[in-house]
This record gives sequence, C-alpha cells and structure tokens, in this order.
Amino acid sequence: MDYIKGRGAQINPDNRFLEHSYEKDLSFLQHLYQAGEKERKPKTEYITVHPKTIVNKVDSPDIGFSYSLNPYQGCEHGCIYCYARNSHEYWGYSAGTDFETKILIKENAAELLKEKFKSKTWKPVPIMLSGNTDCYQPIERELKITRSILEVCLKYRHPVGVITKNAMVVRDIDLLSELAKMKLAKVVISLTSLKDKTRSLLEPRTSAVGVRLNAIRSLSEAGIPTMVMMAPIIPSINSMEIMKLAEKIAENGATDLAYTIVRLNGIIPEIFSDWIEKNFPDRAEKVLNQIKELHGGSLNDSRFKTRMRGEGELSNQIHQMFALAKRKYKLGLEKHPYDLSLFRRIKDDKQMELF
Repeated sequence: MDYIKGRGAQINPDNRFLEHSYEKDLSFLQHLYQAGEKERKPKTEYITVHPKTIVNKVDSPDIGFSYSLNPYQGCEHGCIYCYARNSHEYWGYSAGTDFETKILIKENAAELLKEKFKSKTWKPVPIMLSGNTDCYQPIERELKITRSILEVCLKYRHPVGVITKNAMVVRDIDLLSELAKMKLAKVVISLTSLKDKTRSLLEPRTSAVGVRLNAIRSLSEAGIPTMVMMAPIIPSINSMEIMKLAEKIAENGATDLAYTIVRLNGIIPEIFSDWIEKNFPDRAEKVLNQIKELHGGSLNDSRFKTRMRGEGELSNQIHQMFALAKRKYKLGLEKHPYDLSLFRRIKDDKQMELF
C-alpha cells in the first residue's frame, strides 16, 4: 500500500473550482516506493500572502463566536476530518495533501488587527483565534504570528479566545494569563482521543495526548479558563472514549467539555473514505454507515443546527453520554464571561504604556 506517513490525507483530489488541473508524472519513481525502499514524504511549502483584512465575521448559528482570525490558511496538523480543507480550494489548491503541505502565511496579521482596533466603527467583541485552521500549527514556533496577535489584544485590552490542538499554546501563558486576569482570554484545547495511536492516524502532526493534557493543567494553573472540545466524535473510532476523556481532563483542571459530530462536506467524503479504507479496513464500512445514520443517510450534511450535532438514535446516545460525563465530573459549572468594558482605542502607539 502506497501510504504517506506523517500526513492525514492520502490523496490530492482536483480542485472543484478549477476547469483544468495538472499532476506531475512521477511514474518513473514508482519502483522506489515498492517493497518499502523509500517512503513518500511530501515537503511542506510556506507561502506568504498579504490580505487586506484579517478579522472574519462568522454567520453560522452552529458556532459559538461572532468573529474569527486565522493567521494561517492550510494546516500542517493534517487532521483527516477537518472541514477547513474545503476552504483551501478557494486559494487554488486541493483539499487533500495540498491542505497540509501548502501553508499560507499572513505575516501582517498583527498590523491589520491594530488597524481594526483603531477604527472608530469597531466595537469590542470576542475574536476566536483559529476557527478555521490552527493558529499554533508547527510553523508558529518560528514565526510567532499568533503571539504578536495576542500582544495586540493585550495592548488594546481586547477579548480573545484560542482553540488549538497544539500544546505550543503554553509558550504564550505570560500573555494569556495577563489577559485572563482582566477576563479577556479563554483557551479551548481540542482533544479527540486519549490514545496516541488513534491521534496519530486522525491528526498526525498535532501534539501528543499526554502533552496536551499537561497543557490543560498548565493553563488552568495559570488562571486561564480552559475547556476541552472533543471534536469530532467519529462513531466506532473515538465515540467509546467520552467518559474516560471527561475524567482525564477534569483531573487536569479543565472547566468544561463540548463536542461536535463528524461532518464530511464538500470534497471531504472522498478524502475521508480513502483514509479509513487504508487505516481501518476492518470497520470502514461500519463507520461510514454510522456517519450516514447521523446525517440523514448522507456523508455530506450542510444543514445548520444538525450538521454538527447529528440526528437520530446514535446522536441521542452520544448527547446523553456527554451530559452524564459532565455531571459526573462537574464540568461546565463555572461561567467565565468576557469583560468588554476594558477595551481602549489607541490612536498613537508611541504614547502607549509598555507591558
């Protein structure tokens, strides 16, 4: 089996929005991949882009925030189920391996955010970092674009949230804890499984399970409200881990637990189906049928209010299990509202006090 180790998608389907597509003819290299002589290891390419705006309005009723900010497009984490894969097609790339190997970098993100905060028309409202692709994916360690955005939020005292699968977030505890003291920051750690083998197949370049649990503890001990998103629930892959995961995150100081049901929109059904046939051939048909059961008989579900929660008996069972887990481990009892009154519009950065 020709498998790309260290990547989620194993195929690179054509971009649906392009009339023509091309593919390099690598057939002359085929003999190198046989008998395990050489693995396919596509390198990651980083491409600088220069957007004119950086804050995105979120209109979906399924999402618990109104604005998002994504310093990167494409995501090297390679989560096979990621709904954001489809967005890479708008940039002219494939939602498959392109999504993981062609990362667009918004180097001017912090400056654009400053201009937004200086605008007379801007009113403070929580902005979620990520929402589409992870703001702490591997290249952030070098570029520190996310850190520069948090610095802007701290300077202007603007509310911000972070959702990530990467423990790199603890690097910025100094900024997040200062924001949290003013009720201006929350962190969501996305944790799909407690089994590293499952994690490495579902999301190959994310932080290991134990490292993420340690990150939850470190953030919580620093006074930063930290919840966990078990996203997505995939029947017969991680659906049996709900209670144990709730127990482990509670032990490490998480304040709440939420979830979404796997949803496969756009080209994702093709990418996911190929992946599961290669990784779980013994249960591939069962998993795909259960996903269809959750979405009215289809893998592809775009209906608001049902696409992320599912429907039917299986959906009800998952919902009840989460409710029981939250009660048992006392998750979701605390509320941490943002303080929007502290925002200050700074016209001249030179006159601004230093933090």
